[in-house]
Amino acid sequence: MPEQLFFSNMPMAAGNQIYLERSRIELLMEKAMQSPVLSVVAGTGYGKTYAVYSFLKDYKARIIWTQLSEWDNNGERFWENFISSVSVLDAEILAKTLPLGFPSTDQQFRHCADIVQSFLNPSGKYIFVFDDLHLITEKAVLRFLERLITIPYPHIVNIFISRTEPALNLATIESKGFLTRITEEDLRFTQEEMISYFRLYDINISPQTAAAVYHDTEGWAFAIHLAGLSFKNAPTGASYVPQALKFNIFKLIESEIMSPLPEDQQRFLIKLSLIERLAPDLINEIAGDPSLITGIAKTGSFIRFDSFLNAYRIHHLFLDYLKGRQKVLSEEEKRNVWEKAADWNAANNQKMDAISYYEKARLYRNMMDFIYTFPLFPPNNFARMLLEIFDRAPREIFEENPQAPTIYTRLYITLELFDRAAEELKKIFAGLDHDSPNPAVHRTLAGCYNNLGYVGMFLSTYNQDYSFVANFEKGREHSKRSGYQPKPPLSVFPISSYICRGNNPAKGGLEKYIAALEKTVPCLTASMNGSSWGLDDLAWGELALFKGDMETAESKLNAALRKARERDQYEIENRSLFYLIRLNITRGNAAEIRLLIKQLEAQLDEIHFPNRFTYYDIVAGWFYSHIGRNDKMAPWIKSDFEESDLNSIIHGLELLVKAKYQLSKKRYQRALTILENRNKKYGVWAFVMGKIEMLSLEAVCRFQMNDREGAYRVMTSAFEQAAPNELFFPFTELGSAMQDLTAAALNDGQCGSVPGEKLEEFNRNAANYAKQGIQKLEGNSENFDF
Repeated sequence: MPEQLFFSNMPMAAGNQIYLERSRIELLMEKAMQSPVLSVVAGTGYGKTYAVYSFLKDYKARIIWTQLSEWDNNGERFWENFISSVSVLDAEILAKTLPLGFPSTDQQFRHCADIVQSFLNPSGKYIFVFDDLHLITEKAVLRFLERLITIPYPHIVNIFISRTEPALNLATIESKGFLTRITEEDLRFTQEEMISYFRLYDINISPQTAAAVYHDTEGWAFAIHLAGLSFKNAPTGASYVPQALKFNIFKLIESEIMSPLPEDQQRFLIKLSLIERLAPDLINEIAGDPSLITGIAKTGSFIRFDSFLNAYRIHHLFLDYLKGRQKVLSEEEKRNVWEKAADWNAANNQKMDAISYYEKARLYRNMMDFIYTFPLFPPNNFARMLLEIFDRAPREIFEENPQAPTIYTRLYITLELFDRAAEELKKIFAGLDHDSPNPAVHRTLAGCYNNLGYVGMFLSTYNQDYSFVANFEKGREHSKRSGYQPKPPLSVFPISSYICRGNNPAKGGLEKYIAALEKTVPCLTASMNGSSWGLDDLAWGELALFKGDMETAESKLNAALRKARERDQYEIENRSLFYLIRLNITRGNAAEIRLLIKQLEAQLDEIHFPNRFTYYDIVAGWFYSHIGRNDKMAPWIKSDFEESDLNSIIHGLELLVKAKYQLSKKRYQRALTILENRNKKYGVWAFVMGKIEMLSLEAVCRFQMNDREGAYRVMTSAFEQAAPNELFFPFTELGSAMQDLTAAALNDGQCGSVPGEKLEEFNRNAANYAKQGIQKLEGNSENFDF
């Protein structure tokens, strides 16, 4: 159905905009607004979008309109598209949610939903519209939409517009009466409505002709409109000739819309069909000459400005016509359009679209430069997309772009395909002249040797092979000869759940790993512009804290904090603050903890710290659950869904925090469900320190559930992990819960292989911690009402 019969927010000349009030449809829409979900399903040209838009443009609600395309079957691209639409509520939403990436899990979704909801007025009404939903087949995106309609917010209506029944599970909400449907039968014009529409064009036809036209069009809105154009253009007195109007749509578009336009305006419109998101600034870039944009107005309402999207929209039938004429454009013209689209999307943080357009334009160097503005290890789905692009790209890109081999192999590392990464890296090393005077060659070698170092670093968790240091040393030497230094966030070192990445509890094993870090840090700092600066101090501080050596821990953690700030190492800074908070809890030092939390909050303004909001929620959540201020915790942390929204190679600490919260609420079985999540090979359970913390939590949960045998068995496992290196502080931190467990074990005279004197020590330390730390802070919890 043409936009002449659609809606438009553009000022139109008199007679250019034809609009028929259809009270029947208005009543349907008014009733539908009482339901949380509205499904509008009808074929091409039935006026689905028109019916929704024409009603909403005068409806008292905030409208968030997301125009979907096949591109949105990529989760990251959908996320960029959706959040750009939501940002009409407040531009700050874009800054807070877009860097978090596509929320593929319930946990991620809840976190993002909480951020968006914080911008909603509880007394306002909000309508989310998803147009052309039939184009979406990706399960992850469909799952997101299913989650969206379950948000318990009484003033939100979700509208799905689709040519076919959406691939969503709507059975549950429909059975509860929460779903309203509008179908083709509802949207068909009645014969009376058709006649009224023709009268708006000053077209008067006989009842017999009206019946014939209605029979041919079957109430199909677009066909009725085209029939109206035929009557307008026919000689006076000409009779109506029945015809299959659908087969003549392009012919009519050609004669009515395109032919009257000058050739340059026609070419401009065809160029617009090459891109998805038609933002005004981007259209101006593509046009170059402002006079070309006047061609948009001459299309009637086939192209209109959508204030909901802050972008122009081309009616899909007109778009199909334009795409069919793309062959008139030269390859140079097409690449020029795609380059402008890529640069615009890159400048506006639309990463997925930018990458796609750079590929279309075959601007691989530009694409590599843009990718170098991403974090060191991007989200998994983004890494998979980039690998597909590399597989399609010509092999010359590896020779012409020194960044390409580094990015390519790092993607395999991100996806935990370490053997494949090492295999590809060896091929690259074999093909390069290590003594070349060419700085670009040394830039490639530096990046690839660092990547091989990361492979060894991650694998050392299990094989205790610390020879990876040699690769970082080679990376440093080649970096010197390249003269290249990356910028944040690429230069921000990503840290794992624990800094000491040891899996083996043998005595002295963690010190060996830290010794390797001490040699690695100067190499990475030199070759990656400050990356990892302070990491070795943080590792020593972490080890000292777990041993209960607070004096050494404080010294090392403060050193790590100072160094991290010197070289913009935001993740190292965040973890240093976290451990300093834990240290100061032992002293009940509310004033110092308050200052540390304020410093955590200051990190929320660091735009080169992509995970800053999630990290803040984790650290603050750990503290607030510890002192009984669960009201201050982020809602997603309080969910018992255990899946992480962070890369499992380097993250996972939120599992510990979520389990602690469930323990504080005496939901012991929920806590155990979280603690039993050991599926991720490089997650929190991979490390000795992680095992100790998780097992000790599990032990107190089982004890509270009156499973003494299970509690003692798990406590024994925790002790066996901790004993060789005396990493007993996690037992102390459990305070009164550990007091209860150890007192019962002493009374029963058993706790597996844990000696009685150790049980007494744990009981005494936990009691002192609860009295000197937790109780003092709980008594002054108002100090943390920021």
